[in-house]
Amino acid sequence: MSQQQFSNQGGAANSDPNVLVRWLTSAMMTRLFTPEKMMARRANAEARRKKAGEPHRVRYFHQVDDGYSHLAAQILPKLVERYDIELECYLVPGPDGNNLPEPGLLLGLSRYDAFHVAPEYGLDFPRHDQPLPEDLRAQATAILAAQDSTGFIENAAAVGKAMWSGDANALKELAAGLGSATQDDVSAALEKGAALRASLKHYSGAMFHYGDEWYWGVDRLYHLERRLASLGVSRNPEAPLLVDRPSLDAGNLKDNGSLTLEVYPSLRSPYTAISFDRAVQLARDTGVKLSVRPVLPMVMRGVPATREKGMYIFMDAAREAQAAGVPYGNFKDPIGEPVRKAYSLYPWAVEQGRDVEFISSFLSGAFAEGINTNRLAGLKTVVENAGLDWKVARELIGQSGWEERLEENRRAMYEAGLWGVPSFRLLNAQSEPVLALWGQDRLWLFARAIQRELEKRQQA
Repeated sequence: MSQQQFSNQGGAANSDPNVLVRWLTSAMMTRLFTPEKMMARRANAEARRKKAGEPHRVRYFHQVDDGYSHLAAQILPKLVERYDIELECYLVPGPDGNNLPEPGLLLGLSRYDAFHVAPEYGLDFPRHDQPLPEDLRAQATAILAAQDSTGFIENAAAVGKAMWSGDANALKELAAGLGSATQDDVSAALEKGAALRASLKHYSGAMFHYGDEWYWGVDRLYHLERRLASLGVSRNPEAPLLVDRPSLDAGNLKDNGSLTLEVYPSLRSPYTAISFDRAVQLARDTGVKLSVRPVLPMVMRGVPATREKGMYIFMDAAREAQAAGVPYGNFKDPIGEPVRKAYSLYPWAVEQGRDVEFISSFLSGAFAEGINTNRLAGLKTVVENAGLDWKVARELIGQSGWEERLEENRRAMYEAGLWGVPSFRLLNAQSEPVLALWGQDRLWLFARAIQRELEKRQQA
């Protein structure tokens, strides 16, 4: 495999921007998503709301065949009970086009992920290895399309439960009691939801929108809840959040290196940048073997991206970094040549036993310290901060051989049903997969899975 096999998508997915575009992207992302800018945007949204005399309006976008949407649906009644909000609910189709790089994997991951995360949040999602039968999906969609927002809030979870459980009789009973929209009305409802979502600059299901900001599913509700509480909207300010982010707790039991935590990072991923060091620390704290398996950034693999998706990811990563207390935001875009140069040094860094430090240094430099890795001086700083010899490194820049290693990692990631970064996989002592998930917001779940594996060993 060589870099030439991948096409430059151009536009928002440009994998080799010129100097000006690289500078503009870096400057814009750095300025837009500082904590101060984000707070200012929230304040402006609140000022507009007050001036217009509008309620605290939250919009929710539900994708019927999406596992994350079913988790979110279970929270809707509690959300309107806790907070003095007007909750509008819309049906939407799934993402498409350049917002859906791997259509064959996304829904499968949503089912697998929802099954594993649901009990941790006190929610329910049945194991569902196969795609939904089309007749059940269509019937559930027709029932929900017939509801106004109040009916949707009250019944979406029950409809989803019947559908995901494969209970056709329960769906028929719900249709008889709640009504069922015609196909034309279903299409109109989906088109209406999709148009509104697009006008608000998003593309996915299980999304909440409030005051110019997006919140994904139950995993980002803690951001929305904190914002609403800060505005005095909570009816019970002393109560804990409905869905708080679980803490990343390494636990008390220690492994002897029999378990393996695989980490799949890339060097241009905001989510990788805010989680890589924490993943490394989790492995060290728990005693599991760490296996770092870097891959190319998605746009350098020929995967297109849209401006809307890129903007949301950078905003969300900044918000998540702030909540976790992780340095982030002074950004110098490393896409293209800087990434290739860094990866050309990676095999040597592995030989020197400094591969983890090298990836950490590069990510910190590009996403938190404002180091311009497009210049040799910047790459020199990254190399030396990793404890490596720049004189040796400079002679090795551009060497081949790294491409095959990264392609092997990409194939392994895809075989696990994953495609984005950071992805993680926990293997047991027999190298069998215990858990494989995508996302920096799943590290806490891997910490719990490690402890459960160690508890099982103790009890054996």
